[in-house]
Amino acid sequence: MRKLIPSWIRVPLIFFVIVGLIEYNIESHGKPAILEQPALLLFVIFVLLLLIGIEGIVSSMDNILYQSLDEEGKKRYDAAQAKDPKFVSWIKRTYLKLLGSKPIELEHEIILDHNYDGIKELDNDLPPWWLYGFYATIIFAFVYLVKYEVFDADGQYDELKTEYAEAKEAIEEYKRTAKDLVDANTVEVLTDAKDLSAGKVIFDTNCVACHKADGGGGIGPNLTDNYWILGGGIKNVFHTISEGGRNGKGMIAWKQSLKPSEIAQVASYVLEFQGTTPAEPKEPQGDLWAPEGQTAPAETPEAPATPDETEAETMVDSTATAPVQ
Repeated sequence: MRKLIPSWIRVPLIFFVIVGLIEYNIESHGKPAILEQPALLLFVIFVLLLLIGIEGIVSSMDNILYQSLDEEGKKRYDAAQAKDPKFVSWIKRTYLKLLGSKPIELEHEIILDHNYDGIKELDNDLPPWWLYGFYATIIFAFVYLVKYEVFDADGQYDELKTEYAEAKEAIEEYKRTAKDLVDANTVEVLTDAKDLSAGKVIFDTNCVACHKADGGGGIGPNLTDNYWILGGGIKNVFHTISEGGRNGKGMIAWKQSLKPSEIAQVASYVLEFQGTTPAEPKEPQGDLWAPEGQTAPAETPEAPATPDETEAETMVDSTATAPVQ
């Protein structure tokens, strides 16, 4: 092998194979691993110097051994070096046999009866690579004809449509599994118990201080009614949690602390409060909201009773329940 491949080809080839294996097996986020990690760069430089050193040592040993031979030994060594390996010799013999050419002393047997100003033509066989390549094109044409014209197999346009459909399914599957790709435009209400449970944990950790555990509202608005300051529904709630509330007086933007999948979970959990009855509900804030195409429910917030009204109601109740004298 060393005789077939010179050292000036062998050393770079081995070196680049090693570098390729390093790049293939070490994740570097699209950048060359040997540039991202200085230790790897030092390693490949060491490997290159080692390969050059090995080649130099082996060549020196060969030269020393050659010089130690007598004249007869040197002749035998040179003859062995000049001789092709058995495998290479077999390839050459096979090619010459397939070529079907005649040696120059037998060319008179294949001279054609054409003479152009003393130039004669030899009836040599076609080169094997050309001849068998031509046979291969005939076989390919026959198979192609039978497949597409006789059995009416899918053509290029059909294959393209199929590939488009497969790519679309692959993208949808990727989006389904890569939950952090979701945003305010693509988010959907999560109904899985695991997602809602995770959303509850996030809510209890970050949101209870302002909205209370039952969503009744405190510093933040009531989450149980149909009034929303920045719009209801999963898309608006996701956007509000991600980007924050009103400038200067609203909720902070949680996109720096929560992943998109986590924002989707807590937004879905917040919508679970709709229609529930908290212990101490805060008065409605914002506007009545309904999904697009639907009518907002007729919900009017009750004004808190004045002291006079409360006293009057108490007097009426007392009169109604007093025994008749």
